[in-house]
Amino acid sequence: MANTKWVIDTTHSEVQFKVKHMMISTVTGYFSSFNSTVETEGDDFTTAKVEFTADLSSISTNNEQRDTHLKTSDFFDAENHPQIRFVSNKLEKIDDENYILHGDLTIRGTTKQVELKVQYGGMIQDPWGSTRAGFTVDGKVNRKEYGLNWNSVTEAGGIVVSDEVRLHVNCEFVKQA
Repeated sequence: MANTKWVIDTTHSEVQFKVKHMMISTVTGYFSSFNSTVETEGDDFTTAKVEFTADLSSISTNNEQRDTHLKTSDFFDAENHPQIRFVSNKLEKIDDENYILHGDLTIRGTTKQVELKVQYGGMIQDPWGSTRAGFTVDGKVNRKEYGLNWNSVTEAGGIVVSDEVRLHVNCEFVKQA
């Protein structure tokens, strides 16, 4: 069977992360510059090979001072490690709509295996004749496992930034001719 290449439609996709601040509220961040391709056998997504990158220069938490801090060596060290990268090695089908995506996530030069929950939104043909497929991807990572160790402790002994970072990606892919 012939391989099919799918390319992310960045105008109809979004990449978010969420982290607890002071352990009482949640800060949401986004990457505005990212890319992803998927290669499948025909239209069978159980055979998917996924590659994804996000440019750290595009990070936004709606606070310029915080965004600048996140790019420093306290966190992502964007000057030396300009991208986050994910490469899959297996997509495990749970049922017709749910999957577990296994792969290697590289942040700040450290690569760890992760499992991400994937919900398949479906496949359609758009009004211009292209085939599109939609997915929602969720997961969580421990930022300290990737060398993002900065933290501060409040006078009362509270932690400013949680170790757990939740990931949420809505993505729409377009089948290439």
